[in-house]
Amino acid sequence: MELGNISQPMYSPGLEAPGSSTPGLVGMVHGFLRLVQPNALPIVLRCLSFFLYQLLLYQLGFLICVAIGLLFILLVPLVGCCFCCCRC
Repeated sequence: MELGNISQPMYSPGLEAPGSSTPGLVGMVHGFLRLVQPNALPIVLRCLSFFLYQLLLYQLGFLICVAIGLLFILLVPLVGCCFCCCRC
């Protein structure tokens, strides 16, 4: 079995979009991720409180999505129960 030249790997010049059979779905997912998390990950650690603040801003979009999801998880059964029990 020939392994080839392991000591000299070939790297591509940049990121390439993955090939997919569903480009519409891939575009929709990437659009959502760009909308939810537009900023780059903060790497510089000057002081811990500033780093935590930047990290919170970095994750703010996902935190909002989680809050909306939890709100729907709580409100949908509650509203359904009210409609079923209180049919006026």
